[in-house]
Amino acid sequence: MPDAPTILKPENPDQVLEALKWASGEGVSVNVQGCGSKQALGRVGEGEHTLDLSALDGIIEYSPGELVLTAKAATPMAVIENAVAEQGQQLNFEPPDFGPLLGVGAGQGSIGGMIACNLAGARRIKTGAARDHFLGFHGVSGRGEVFKSGGKVVKNVTGFDLSKLIAGSYGTLAVMTEATLKVLPAPEKTRTVLVRWATDGVYDHAGMHSMTDALGSSHEVSAAAYIPAKLTSRSNVDYIRSVERSITAVRVEGPGPSVEHRANELKSMLGKYGEIEELHSKNSMTFWKEVSDVSYFAEDQDRVIWRLSVPPDAGSKVAMAILEDQSAEVFYDWGGGLIWLSAERRNNAGQAIIRATVEKVGGHATLFRAPDAFRQRLPVFHPQPEALAGITKRVKEGFDPNGILNPGRMYEGV
Repeated sequence: MPDAPTILKPENPDQVLEALKWASGEGVSVNVQGCGSKQALGRVGEGEHTLDLSALDGIIEYSPGELVLTAKAATPMAVIENAVAEQGQQLNFEPPDFGPLLGVGAGQGSIGGMIACNLAGARRIKTGAARDHFLGFHGVSGRGEVFKSGGKVVKNVTGFDLSKLIAGSYGTLAVMTEATLKVLPAPEKTRTVLVRWATDGVYDHAGMHSMTDALGSSHEVSAAAYIPAKLTSRSNVDYIRSVERSITAVRVEGPGPSVEHRANELKSMLGKYGEIEELHSKNSMTFWKEVSDVSYFAEDQDRVIWRLSVPPDAGSKVAMAILEDQSAEVFYDWGGGLIWLSAERRNNAGQAIIRATVEKVGGHATLFRAPDAFRQRLPVFHPQPEALAGITKRVKEGFDPNGILNPGRMYEGV
């Protein structure tokens, strides 16, 4: 094994184990990556070497009848999504592709990276994130020990669910070598009801109320977003781009007759807010991919991107407080509970006002895209309370006592 910084590229799980046994024994650290598309997420890696898992590629088993798929950790998400689409199925957490947003191009993400970052698209308000569809995995801990969790069945209640712990850990606890996900049938039909607003306010409170009305109805809404007029001009959907107005968008999915009925009911319910339009399946798919991928902010790579999680009824108020203090652009997903914010780099990208504002409503702010200098100097994830930080440290020590896996990727010194 090398002494100078280098790239370790195991070709199979046995070689992953060998590499981590060496790292653990020597007390040297590694930055773990699959296809490398998410290296700009989290803090800047502090590892002495790079553990490149890109050779662990390919679907191991896919059983459409059992609604289960198992793949090697670096298998591209595009390959998996194409495979399940051919069978009329989908990954229900609507995996986003943040490659263009992060400046690495589309279609570069892997299943391991998706799970490690616990990502999800617009459907999360109904079906949860990657963690909620993650059935099991094989991996190697920072101790240099092979272990597995879960299994290849949709129901699994045996033992402690380590899958939930590994998802969202950014590779700081273990290196996954394969992962098993639940898949589900794709909806027969999709419709998106649009409300075109007469105003173009970026924090229009009525826009939040319209989403709340839709989500509180009995119509099984699977996504709700509010896009200010300044951003609708960046859409690839003609109905949205051409009107130059702010919109509320509400999606329903399922069997054809049910979707038609629910869409009509929503149009009647939301008509009091503004002009109503409807997107059918193809345009709906294009629009919600734009929302999930945050493509409205992908072109200008000089701006910093924040991801703010707040109570949905506080979304517009949070945006108002932040935008009064600085120049920024926002749009809202998850019924107002997720605010994507694009800011200038000055004044630490507005960190002080942003974090103070979200804390007042019990939310948290993540510095999602920023230059390395910012990610080294500023907390990327929202600072943890002291008690929770202690738990995080103990969990890390349990899986990786020598701190060899992605050191400092989530929090400084952990």
